[in-house]
Amino acid sequence: MNNATIRATGSYAPQRVIPNSYFNELLGEDVDTWLRENLTIRERRWCAENESTADLCIEAAKSTLQNAGLKPEQLDLLIIATDTPEFVSPSTASVVQYRLGATRAGTFDVNTACAGFVTGMDIATKFIRADERYQNVLVIGAYAMSKYLDKTDKKTVTLFADGAGAALLSAEKMTDDAKPTKGYLASELRTQGQYYDWMGIYGGAAHQPSTPETVTHKDHLLKFVKKFPRELNPEIWTEMIETVSKRAGILPTDARHYFFTQININSIRDTLERLGVPETASHNVMDKYGYTGSACIGMALDDAMQQGKIKHGDELVFMGSGGGLAFASSIFRF
Repeated sequence: MNNATIRATGSYAPQRVIPNSYFNELLGEDVDTWLRENLTIRERRWCAENESTADLCIEAAKSTLQNAGLKPEQLDLLIIATDTPEFVSPSTASVVQYRLGATRAGTFDVNTACAGFVTGMDIATKFIRADERYQNVLVIGAYAMSKYLDKTDKKTVTLFADGAGAALLSAEKMTDDAKPTKGYLASELRTQGQYYDWMGIYGGAAHQPSTPETVTHKDHLLKFVKKFPRELNPEIWTEMIETVSKRAGILPTDARHYFFTQININSIRDTLERLGVPETASHNVMDKYGYTGSACIGMALDDAMQQGKIKHGDELVFMGSGGGLAFASSIFRF
């Protein structure tokens, strides 16, 4: 039986840097101090006018394939996780497959919002473990949320940013099907669907198609409708990490690296404290990239890889959550 291993990673952030000072001028007040002191965010990247989600994916894919020493035509499957797609239809993955030259790869998009990258990795793993034809699966989490921001809304415009993070999962024979020594160890997906209408982009699709009226009311833009309970993420993240750790046969304190959804540094710190894990185990990139949604975990993973922090034999814990509310957690051994 094959197991899915993380063979290579890659990422891309647009060239346009937006410092906190931009919002001081835009909103007419000091938001820089609050962003730095409460969220650690100092700057973020936004797409250029002629740049969109597929462009971000292409660059992240190229860097991943280069790091893996793999050609695009050697890919068997391409999964793109995003809730800022190139089009309502067709899929962003089909656009990227064509432009990348991944001529043998099947494609589809996944939308579990900011839990998308971890969800995509879980799906890729299941393909690799279930069918030996899938040897190389590229998962890309991509986010171009700057296209959907209300520039007058302080709650959203200062947080959200653009980027793409990718991981190439490859098949590797297991010597012991019950106890893999490398690659995927365990995972879990959950949803708290009662929160579906608390945050999102609610105009522009079948429920509320785009019309002059919806544009006027900004229903095609991202909205925080209700404030989420502060303890929601730390409680669910902690419970899910404890669950997948038990399934993987390790303790949370055994894992060397943690990669969380990068929206709230205090939720990350709270979760690690509950688990008894030092704060240094979490690799964070929100200080320089802001909140990049479905891309952020992949971008953090690639950043840690580039810095040489991840060594063979290290356990990596992934914990993502996003609108819906969707949650995805997994553990891999590198």
